[in-house]
Amino acid sequence: MAKKSGETLEAIKAKFNKQAVDERVRGEIPYKSRWHNKFHIDAPHSLISDPNGLCCVDGVYHIFCQWNPVPENQQWHKNKSWMHTSTKDFINYTMPELSLWPRDEYDKDGCHSGCGFAEDGKLRVFYTCNARDENYVRTVAQRFGTMQEDGSIRLDEIQLYGNPEGYTAHFRDPNFFYRNGVRYFAMAAQRMSDPAKSSRPTNGAVLIYKEKPEGGWELLGEVKTDYYDFGYMWECPNLLQFEDMDVLIVCPQGVHHEELKYQNHCLAGYFIGHFSVDSLDMIHGKFHELDKGFDFYSPQVFANEARHIMIGWVGMPDLTDTVESAKDGWLYSLTMPRELTIHQGKVRSQPVEEMKALRKERTDVDVSNGQKVPINLPDGSESDITITFGAARKAEIVLKWGAEQFVMKYDRDTQIITLDRNGMKLGGKGIRPFNDGKNTDVNIGFRKFKLFTNLDLQFRMFVDKSVIELFLQDGEEACSMLIYPEEDIAPVLEISGDKPLQRVSGRVWALGEFQYK
Repeated sequence: MAKKSGETLEAIKAKFNKQAVDERVRGEIPYKSRWHNKFHIDAPHSLISDPNGLCCVDGVYHIFCQWNPVPENQQWHKNKSWMHTSTKDFINYTMPELSLWPRDEYDKDGCHSGCGFAEDGKLRVFYTCNARDENYVRTVAQRFGTMQEDGSIRLDEIQLYGNPEGYTAHFRDPNFFYRNGVRYFAMAAQRMSDPAKSSRPTNGAVLIYKEKPEGGWELLGEVKTDYYDFGYMWECPNLLQFEDMDVLIVCPQGVHHEELKYQNHCLAGYFIGHFSVDSLDMIHGKFHELDKGFDFYSPQVFANEARHIMIGWVGMPDLTDTVESAKDGWLYSLTMPRELTIHQGKVRSQPVEEMKALRKERTDVDVSNGQKVPINLPDGSESDITITFGAARKAEIVLKWGAEQFVMKYDRDTQIITLDRNGMKLGGKGIRPFNDGKNTDVNIGFRKFKLFTNLDLQFRMFVDKSVIELFLQDGEEACSMLIYPEEDIAPVLEISGDKPLQRVSGRVWALGEFQYK
């Protein structure tokens, strides 16, 4: 019998009791931890990560995500399973539940990421099974599953076993897309690289499979991009169509960091252009990041909807030691659902319209010729603010919790935004492995990136208990981050300029909470 860390398959299966896990979750909601969020999906306990299986069946949106339902001695990434919740309006949700978990020789070492789809009125999933032998050698398989009445996923046929020649066993995250009525799926892969093209032993890639008329799948090959040597692995592919444009979303790992981009440990971004399922050419521009904050990874988009709705993970691989809520036994959140649109050759993102139903008391802001404008925020808020600079060349937006602060600065002369959370006592300060070719670690507590403005800077800022989501210039850039104020108080938003700002105007809303039933 294949083993991992001395565990037999029977021992692994014995850990998982759906009824007991679901009962524990019902006892944990409403949440009691001070950093549990009001309008973000959190882990009931232990660690959640990648959104999975996003699909809509009969008007119901189904959201799965990676989850460890049975944590053992803070081995947060062990026992990879799927948590499930559903909603019709992105405000009211079913109680989170255990839906998919390791239970046979194919997925005994983890149910990794995959997609969801509707078929014959049923919700089905397609995911990566992970198993290791006594020498810790990985074997992967891709499998179908079908949701049952009790919320569990029935294990169905294995579709692919192993990894193709020339690629490592880091071969995962299948995601369906359709072209001309034919079903395909994109697959995250790790290519054994050509020494003539790259000094890395491996490079990230995306493979495309096509469904055969008689059943089964044909490997067409690799998506051809201009980024052969761009990280050692590309995770979580999504291939989207926006009328006459195609968008390939991928998550590269191991990309060299630069002063104004690629500053996170792992990236999540996209290529935009035109993709051919015949030649597999992706004619595209440069790689753009989907989110410039400290904590955003592994997004997935609801398939085959009239809107492109994306949910991401507010987290970052391998940085659990910076997550303050781990002391309370849970880690990470999912982003609010965001609608993606195309504008001037780039993807823009904004929270879905349904989120406006959370708005409660409103405060209007309209201050002229102010050098410092303080705004008291409610506990859980949305702010939609426009800064008209006038003579000011610099602006500073500060969130203050007593003596702690998170700072956003904008310099019109350089067109640079700086996000700085070094003023917070707890949690991550932006510390991350920094690959400069020397394997050195650098403490960088801020993020910097370019943002064009002329006369105005507009932002929407959502401040929850431990998550901030920021949308700049109508969603041209988004920034997600974890933050853990030491004091359990509502923050003050303070806006100032190097000279009096011509006008600061907008609105602030108190926001309600997601409801679980």
